[in-house]
Amino acid sequence: MPTRAYITTPLYYVNAEPHVGSTYTNVVADTVARFYRQRGVPTMLQTGTDEHGEKIAQAAEAAGMTPKAFVDQVSAKFQGTWDSVGIRYDHFLRTSDPDHVRFVQEVLARLYEQGDIYFGSYEGLYCVGCERLYTEKELESGLCPLHQTPPTKISEANYFFRMAKYQEQTRRHIETTPGFIHPEGYRNEALAMLREDLGDLCISRPKERLQWGIELPFDAGYVTYVWFDALLNYVSGPKALGRLDELWPATLHLIGKDILKPHAVFWPTMLIAAGYPLYERLGVHGYWSSGGHKMSKSLGNVVQPLAIRDAYGMDALRYFLLREMVFGHDADFTEQALVTRLNADLANGLGNLVSRTLAMNEKYFESRVQAPRPADPADEALAAAFARARRELDEHVGELAFHRGLEAVWRAIDAANKYVADQAPFKLVKDEAQRPRVGAILHNCLEALRSAAQLLAPFLPDSAERIREALGLSPERFADLDLAWGEAFPEGHAISSAINLFPRVETAAGAKQAPR
Repeated sequence: MPTRAYITTPLYYVNAEPHVGSTYTNVVADTVARFYRQRGVPTMLQTGTDEHGEKIAQAAEAAGMTPKAFVDQVSAKFQGTWDSVGIRYDHFLRTSDPDHVRFVQEVLARLYEQGDIYFGSYEGLYCVGCERLYTEKELESGLCPLHQTPPTKISEANYFFRMAKYQEQTRRHIETTPGFIHPEGYRNEALAMLREDLGDLCISRPKERLQWGIELPFDAGYVTYVWFDALLNYVSGPKALGRLDELWPATLHLIGKDILKPHAVFWPTMLIAAGYPLYERLGVHGYWSSGGHKMSKSLGNVVQPLAIRDAYGMDALRYFLLREMVFGHDADFTEQALVTRLNADLANGLGNLVSRTLAMNEKYFESRVQAPRPADPADEALAAAFARARRELDEHVGELAFHRGLEAVWRAIDAANKYVADQAPFKLVKDEAQRPRVGAILHNCLEALRSAAQLLAPFLPDSAERIREALGLSPERFADLDLAWGEAFPEGHAISSAINLFPRVETAAGAKQAPR
């Protein structure tokens, strides 16, 4: 467990709106941040929007707006979406923020003064969509590998950062620092890039071609290349909040695999040149497709997070995203798969345990908690199942294996449902002499609910809160992860009547579908 944590998402480019891919990154970041906060680790989560560059200028022109008015509008949509889906970020950074602009210019001036920026010219294959140059080797059948469009051959005079000067130091660091890039396959991919002759990085665009950007402090005729600008947000954000010394470099950068090169090659060389320690970890996830196809507006298969939330609830979406994707691999999103997970795991598993436990306690004991004794080996086995789930969860979250962590918790939930079936309090209650045992069984079921809700709070925060309220636990008592089994509920403690935590969703033809 780290002693402090600074978690970042990419800054989302404001030429598009939030979709399930960006939602996944933010859900992962939010889950890890909640997990660390729950364990008392000082944590900061930063997200935001990337607002400069050629694509933004073109999108603003197409919309008939100034670039600033355009980015204000789209950035507000991102922030509003993350607020609406419950992402608990500590800082929302925009690259148009004055603090960020100032910091970028400070770094540029420092690098220029120390000789790490020079003026030159280049000729290369440029993709406007990526806003970067490609080598012939990087193209796929002559096309940009991301956009599948032919790049434009350009020749231009610009300023360059001496990236090659720091390439070997970056390569050695990645080779000698286990876990610096996770999963391992992306570490190997980054090392393969760094073993090639990458040359230096063009970090400017002439104003005669692009006005919308951060002006170079040493040449008013140029603006900063969008990637050099945007990557510096990871330092400018905590610096603006006065938390840089506290949190850097205790950093987990979370990104999609399409932006590996800027984060694994450009960014470390920039940090070394600017005199900052390298970040601690880069977590790289795969792509989400939709129904087996790449998401695109033309296909009409872009999954909108607010629409899915409105149809099924945000916790159902969070659960599906974290359980379905193996971090680092690609995954496919369909509403049918989400509904299957919702019904099988959430409704039949967790929801069933909640409703039957609260209903029996209400029916047999007027919603009053009974004494946990006499004890039984089955009771101890149930407590051990949840203790084991917590140990496994801690390990899996550390490895960003969220699907494994949830599987561990669900094994304990399944054990609790089996415990109810095996102990059969609904049968024992018919014998008055067995009522103390029935009370003890239900006490253990309530402990199972308390433990499950605590473990799931970073993953399913809304559901965990509903369970906490139903159990009548104060936020302070619920926050105590080390509260011993059997000590959470004093005898006679009042709890709620049954709640329907996850209603089942019909999956037949004509079932409820989230609007697109």
